[in-house]
Amino acid sequence: MENYINSVNDLVWSSALIFLCLGAGIYFSIITRFLQIRHLPEMIRLLFRGQASDKGVSSFQAFSIAIAGRVGTGNIAGVATAIAMGGPGAVFWMWVIAFLGSASAFIEATLGQIYKQVKDGQYRGGPAYYIEKGLGVKWYAIVFAVATIISMACFLPGVQSNSIATSMEAAFQVPVAVTGGTVTLLLALIIFGGVRRIGKVAEIAVPFMAGAYILMTLVIITLNITEIPAVFSLIIRSAFNLEPAFAGVFGMAISWGVKRGIYSNEAGQGTAPHAAAAAEVSHPVKQGLVQAFSVYVDTLLVCTATAFMILFTGQYNVINPEGGFIVENAPGIAYGPTYTQQAVNTYFPSLGGGFVAISLLLFAFTTIMAYYYIAETNLSYLSKKNNKAMLWLLRTIILAATFYGSVKTAESAWVLGDIGVGIMAWLNVIAILLLHKPAIKALKDYKAQLKNGVDPVFNPQKLHIKNADEWLLPEEVKKKIKVG
Repeated sequence: MENYINSVNDLVWSSALIFLCLGAGIYFSIITRFLQIRHLPEMIRLLFRGQASDKGVSSFQAFSIAIAGRVGTGNIAGVATAIAMGGPGAVFWMWVIAFLGSASAFIEATLGQIYKQVKDGQYRGGPAYYIEKGLGVKWYAIVFAVATIISMACFLPGVQSNSIATSMEAAFQVPVAVTGGTVTLLLALIIFGGVRRIGKVAEIAVPFMAGAYILMTLVIITLNITEIPAVFSLIIRSAFNLEPAFAGVFGMAISWGVKRGIYSNEAGQGTAPHAAAAAEVSHPVKQGLVQAFSVYVDTLLVCTATAFMILFTGQYNVINPEGGFIVENAPGIAYGPTYTQQAVNTYFPSLGGGFVAISLLLFAFTTIMAYYYIAETNLSYLSKKNNKAMLWLLRTIILAATFYGSVKTAESAWVLGDIGVGIMAWLNVIAILLLHKPAIKALKDYKAQLKNGVDPVFNPQKLHIKNADEWLLPEEVKKKIKVG
């Protein structure tokens, strides 16, 4: 079974997916004229604008739900894994996929907003919705929804809960079963409260967890301020096969940098559009820009902070694909959160293990929360009526997967997680490449309205965008029904 799972993972994460994600990011960057640079001030301005409504959450709450999904184990254990498998150069390729992926994130989030709908009294949306409404391919939408539910409910929670449990055991000697049970119970209290409770918890927890972690990393970076040029140089040289020590893992640097970058920031994967669609905004581009910024927060801030801590302190190993190690600075230490714990321990001997364990607890717990919301949204898409039995089954499955993941081996958890992420990325990137034109039209409309000095308001009929019914004003709805 293990060999079969590894074979599936190798097939899903072949070079074709790497090129597909990079190619999509380059294409979207070009056709949006590199909005990830030009509209950065607007992204920050929009972040704290807008209010929640009876049907939707605020822009910041939607941003927080998306960050809860993006910022997780990948930012601590994932970065360490990328360095271990691809050397320091993998960090550069994580930056590249974040920069390019920001444009992809804008496209998918804007599409999520354009084609959202009200269901069970709240906004729902995501790839399944825009694949059906935008592309008009129902079977494709169903495939995505089913794949997402399986990934979010079965495969991915185990990666997060396993990292929580193993780090808590290492730092505080808490048995993994105890940690798993506690996390599962806390998760149950939140997910039974629905999307609004998830939004409220994320709004409070996300800024706290990211702020505390970045503060610690800034302290360590400040203590090593003179080493920054050398670390940058090492990353760049390794990324372009100019560092002899890491020449043997040049291809692995690109592969693992992109792989762990996508796992971490989720740009193009199709997860963030679910949170984006839940926001109450006057124009889809507003949430598209906010979600594009969330990729920067995830990778350029949190992942970079982790990488710098590890590289500053030299607490890492680089695995030789042919066996053994190319670099073994931390003998006997497996890759994962332990590298980060050792890095913090270098400067704060009594703090490292506990600090990273608690950071992982917050990071990974909020990520599982976001996973549930995404799975619930896709279940809502598949079941046209409010099916309480199916909802209870979904909740039971994700709670069981969370507990089971905490007690199984880390390697199998990561492989299953990678398969889930990869399948969703394949389906969603192809979809947004086929369906990006409405998002581009919306961006041009948004810029034109800003230029005229007005707060942009979206009218799909004016832009000849069909099936964006939630955006139609009452009179326009009547006209559509009459014409139909």
